[in-house]
Amino acid sequence: MKTKRWAAIALALTTVCRTGADAQTEAEKLGFPAGKKVVMLHADDAGMCEAANLATAQLLDADQIQSAAIMMPCPSAEKFVQWAIAHPKKDVGLHLTLTSEWKEYRWSSITPSNEVPGLIDSDGMLWSDVPDVVKHASPQEVETEIRAQIDRSIALGYRPDHIDTHMGTLYGHPDYVEVFFKVAEEYGIPANVIDLSDPLVVNKFRKLGYPIGSKVIELAAQYKLPKLDDFGYVPGASTYEEKVESFKAFIEALSPGLTEIVFHPSVESEHLKSLTHSWNQRVWETKMFADPEVIQFLEDEGIVFTNWKELMKRFGESKK
Repeated sequence: MKTKRWAAIALALTTVCRTGADAQTEAEKLGFPAGKKVVMLHADDAGMCEAANLATAQLLDADQIQSAAIMMPCPSAEKFVQWAIAHPKKDVGLHLTLTSEWKEYRWSSITPSNEVPGLIDSDGMLWSDVPDVVKHASPQEVETEIRAQIDRSIALGYRPDHIDTHMGTLYGHPDYVEVFFKVAEEYGIPANVIDLSDPLVVNKFRKLGYPIGSKVIELAAQYKLPKLDDFGYVPGASTYEEKVESFKAFIEALSPGLTEIVFHPSVESEHLKSLTHSWNQRVWETKMFADPEVIQFLEDEGIVFTNWKELMKRFGESKK
């Protein structure tokens, strides 16, 4: 069921064309060539478990993906922080985590639970799903915890290249969006913020259940760091071959501009299989981005690859 759900989301997230013949993409604003599909292949869930760490490091090491993010409350997070420190040219950020979704493998907040009680369920762990976080946690508690996750990484010796949000939680309420953007700007660490100036983009994300009202649109307009034109997930599939073909169709349907494409690579392990019935999607995603056929396809499509390090460099140069 989760596989079908993510496949539907990925298809729904296919880029829509921006309205207006003279509309300039965020990619163009950063100096990328007009008309080009500029892509970040981004691995979520580093630090979640050893299987995720191994796959993410493997893909980054081989330059087969451009970016990754660590879930700081998770058991294997510190190990991947150390990997990031040892590989300073790689683009590694934080997957800010306010949920703990697995049944038997769970984690709590970085902040002492008595200081953020709205984030904590009856088992002393982070809530399992986004609606429970929105129902119970104040924006102040959310801000306290995301700052704690960034500060933990910095204290370990690693300043993250970017920040994003596990399960989309920080886009689950307009007040969470406000603290997310504020923290990004105060630390000078870019967040995965999408340009919401086009009603077609807004409507697409509204249909996916995100509460994008006038406040969120205004917050995105005022946000001072680099933005994305769009955002999507690698589609799910029933077989590896189908997954490759679905991904190719997804890429072909992209419009020009800057798109972050998220996936969740893992190596096959018994622990991973114990966590999720869709473990094979994660294993296939590891295989797919190392697949010569996929690499050649992306080259033939003329995809321009980037990462958050480059975006911030271009952004700084554009301000001079």
